[in-house]
Amino acid sequence: MDAVPITDQKIPHVVFIPFPAQSHMKCMLKLARLLHHKGLHITFINTESNHRRLVKHGGSHGLDRVPGFQFKTVPDGLTSNPDDETEPTQTPEEVSLYLLTHFLDSFLDLVAGLEMPPTCVICDGFMTFANTICAAEKLTIPIILYWTMAACGFMVYYQAKVLFDKGIVPLKDESYLTNGYTDTLLEIPGMENVRLRDLPEHILATKPDDPAFNWIVESARKADNVSHMIIHTFDELEAPLIKEIESTFPHTYTVGPQQLLLNHITEKDTKKSNFNGHSLWKEEPECVQWLQSKKLNSVVYVNFGSIAVMSIQDLIEFGWGLVNSNHYFLWIIRADLVDGKPAVLPQELKDVIKDRGFIASWCSQEEVLNHPSVGGFLTHGGWGSVIESLSAGVPMVCRPFSHDQQVNCRQMCQEWEVGLEIEGNVKRDEVEKLVRVLMEGIEGKRMRKKAMEWKKATEIAAAANGSSSLNVEKLAKEITMLSRN
Repeated sequence: MDAVPITDQKIPHVVFIPFPAQSHMKCMLKLARLLHHKGLHITFINTESNHRRLVKHGGSHGLDRVPGFQFKTVPDGLTSNPDDETEPTQTPEEVSLYLLTHFLDSFLDLVAGLEMPPTCVICDGFMTFANTICAAEKLTIPIILYWTMAACGFMVYYQAKVLFDKGIVPLKDESYLTNGYTDTLLEIPGMENVRLRDLPEHILATKPDDPAFNWIVESARKADNVSHMIIHTFDELEAPLIKEIESTFPHTYTVGPQQLLLNHITEKDTKKSNFNGHSLWKEEPECVQWLQSKKLNSVVYVNFGSIAVMSIQDLIEFGWGLVNSNHYFLWIIRADLVDGKPAVLPQELKDVIKDRGFIASWCSQEEVLNHPSVGGFLTHGGWGSVIESLSAGVPMVCRPFSHDQQVNCRQMCQEWEVGLEIEGNVKRDEVEKLVRVLMEGIEGKRMRKKAMEWKKATEIAAAANGSSSLNVEKLAKEITMLSRN
């Protein structure tokens, strides 16, 4: 992956605008690193609190000291002391409300102070609510939308405006959520047998003035005003969907899995693999140390991502299900996982977990998934987790919570054949049963074999002449060309 030669005096300078959430920021930062390696200058814009956390936990990996790569920040409404050890408690939604009215002016002021004028904006597809398209127009520079999700995730979000125009959503009233209506099959281009309940929950709103619903529909409409799209998937995984997307957006670049592309850089430049967590949380190395003593494919890794929250009852049910499965498990329990409050397990459960489990607050997920002792992943189905699991060849049990997780879960179970779904309320017997199927059953072996096939496919996509590697190259050249106009 050699750098693109820049012969024009106007060096491409890309400004990245991520959505202020861990998975979005992590994904965009990886693409920023890939394009920087291609010779492009990068300015990466975080909210102030997110950037403090990124630096605090080593997620910037010294990039703020690398020539041609800089971090800048915009206010996010948080007034906490920068020296305060506690993490911010505002949700991405709360920060978004602040950015809705303040981002445009802050961004334009920031750009006015840059030594090198930007020549292109790469914006998270869900940040258009903050007038990012308007900002690019004011600066008279092109904007590219980056959807940090699968093609299936993008498509169901993009279809929100179509379903709205057909009168299918919002739903007439809440009874439609419980009377079987959500099993209705939809016509989604490039996908088969998608049900209403496979859509993100905010699309299934029951009130026309629902803010989240209108945000999604508006994001889909604004996408039509942008000619270039980036999606964090790879061609071999979602070929029919990507073909459909390209029929509407001919300039579409699939660039995943990004970590494998980055691994090629680190292997070439530093002679070693580097997982580069880009985390807003402190990663605990004890997780990997604990895995070292375990046998091949003997551990279930459990992590419900950076945003999902659950009730204490669901947490307890997961805990007993894991214990009763009689398999070793590494369980990540964030400090705010239980309804945003500290998670306190019953003493009886904590006592039995000591024999089989290891609990931590965060870890280097890609390092854990690639550890040979990990044989399965109990996940919320967030796209970052799914593509990282596919890249590691690890099959999954999925309990989706929100956003694109439901359609990701549907695809992993039905299309990619690497997953099992926990449906309905969380029950310990169901958790136990599915973990046993995943780790010891014939179905689990079949899924593991399929997962290893997808792992091979990700490696091919990220290889020197692979589809994603070539797309990153094309994207860098396209940005360079756009910068000269």
